Amino acid sequence: MDSSRVPLNPEPLPEDASARSRRKLALALGVIAIALSFVLGFVYLISVRRLEGELARLSQQTEALNHQVERSQEQAQTSAQQASEAAANARAAAQQRDLAVQGQLNSDAQAQLARQQAAAEQQKADQATQQAKELRQQRESELQQLQQALGQIAETRRTAMGLVMTLDSKSIRFDFDKADIKPEYRDILNRIAGILMTLQGYTIAVYGYTDDIGTQTYNLQLSQRRAEAVRDFLVQAGIPQTMMSARGFGKSDPRVRGDSDQARAANRRVEIGIVDSKLITNGPLNQPN
Repeated sequence: MDSSRVPLNPEPLPEDASARSRRKLALALGVIAIALSFVLGFVYLISVRRLEGELARLSQQTEALNHQVERSQEQAQTSAQQASEAAANARAAAQQRDLAVQGQLNSDAQAQLARQQAAAEQQKADQATQQAKELRQQRESELQQLQQALGQIAETRRTAMGLVMTLDSKSIRFDFDKADIKPEYRDILNRIAGILMTLQGYTIAVYGYTDDIGTQTYNLQLSQRRAEAVRDFLVQAGIPQTMMSARGFGKSDPRVRGDSDQARAANRRVEIGIVDSKLITNGPLNQPN
């Protein structure tokens, strides 16, 4: 056999120390690598689980925040709507306030105008009162002068409405059952007419009376004729007919009680009433003596 050939089962050569050291080192490094892999895997797993937990927590927080955002948006919308309503209410309140202010201004203006009108009316009333007072004073003076003038002709007395002049048997005598004015009494009536023609704003009423002889109906007619006779004479003397009226009262209201000739002659009379034209009389002028 050739000795240069390699034997079929050669014996292992002995390893040197460095090779063994390298193998140990590689083995140690492998173990360390595996250990690190396990450690890193474990750390990674923990980190992943921690991240998952953190992500879950963040997701919950995000969802909670979304809910809060939704609620905030709803509240914001509600607040915006309330703000809009409040603004509308504020504008309406401002309009009402402006209207109230304007109404108050109008009321103040109306009140001022009413006060001015009231003051003007009061002034007019005061003026009217003063004028009425002056008119009464003027009429009083006129009536006093008229009473003095007529009193020189026949008995003349004051009444609540003016004067009453009595033409009885001492001034004008009517015969029994007669209404004629005798010629001797015409001068007296002319003098009376001359005085009465100066009057303005008065009315003149002539009232006729009779004595107690005869019926009431007949005496009313007789007294009416006597009153008309005196009225017509005064109208012919120049007194406007529109100022004159005549009425008979028969045997009512006698001046002298009794049935003597003197009493009956005194009661056959005519009275001339002078009153303000604004006063209305329905009967003879009665005035206490």
